[in-house]
Amino acid sequence: MQRSASPPGVVFGTGAYLIWGLFPAFFGLLAFASAAEVVAQRIIWTLVVVLAVLTLTGRLREMAGIDARTWRLAAAASAAISINWGTYVYGVISGNVVQCALGYFINPLVTVAFGVVLFRERLTRAQWLALGLGALAVVVLTVDYGRPPVIALVLACSFATYGLVKKVIRLDALRGIAAEGMVAAPFALAFVIVLLATGRSEFASSPAHVGLMLATGPVTLVPLLLFAVAAQRVPLSTMGILQYLTPALQMVWGVAVMHEPMPTSRWIGFALIWAGLAVFTTDALLRSRRTRAARPEPAELARDAGPA
Repeated sequence: MQRSASPPGVVFGTGAYLIWGLFPAFFGLLAFASAAEVVAQRIIWTLVVVLAVLTLTGRLREMAGIDARTWRLAAAASAAISINWGTYVYGVISGNVVQCALGYFINPLVTVAFGVVLFRERLTRAQWLALGLGALAVVVLTVDYGRPPVIALVLACSFATYGLVKKVIRLDALRGIAAEGMVAAPFALAFVIVLLATGRSEFASSPAHVGLMLATGPVTLVPLLLFAVAAQRVPLSTMGILQYLTPALQMVWGVAVMHEPMPTSRWIGFALIWAGLAVFTTDALLRSRRTRAARPEPAELARDAGPA
């Protein structure tokens, strides 16, 4: 059935992307610790929260029914999202919020490129144009930075990889997050223990640090749950437009609050990315409308479903 953009669904989706867009404000408060320690604590406390939710909803025993293939996919997803989280936290605490925003602007184009390379998907002319503009933007920004925008590229590629795995893994949002956390938690816990044993951990250095680290769990889980609810109620075309809220807010934070430099050449690079996204999004919306228009009406479906 074609999903309609119900007001509650749009509210949930907007809430998820707004929270993700405000992540620089929260993770900037964790600059007292290394990116690796923040990610390790985030993995642990996100798992604690999601297991608590599964327990309260009577669904914890469902984890026992996950098969070996799904666990392997969960491990791949866990590795991709851990790289993404680590790179993002490093970008925020090192003062590269604008480059983090760039990574999430590039992400849809990287996902399309993965489709071409890995699945031999055929693209429309508009999609090729969007990819070309994205590639040109990366060249311009490489010249501007004096090096490739590594943070942005790692964020885009790791999240696109995560998205590919999530397309084939047969787990709902809660069980998926729990499975990914259970795979990564032993490594995260071992790392935290080593930091504590060697006196290099910032976790217990003050009550404020403890509270902020604990907060990474619900802060991570809440937007994911909002997104999961929205994805069931809102068309993909609408979600595709809403997703640009996150990098837009991140960019505003980087420029207006963190006062990161934005020379003319950097604005040109971002303008090329936005032009590519505009072409890509417009093409997707037009194709979606044509697909809906080509579908027979319910009365036609009923008529065609009669005896041959």
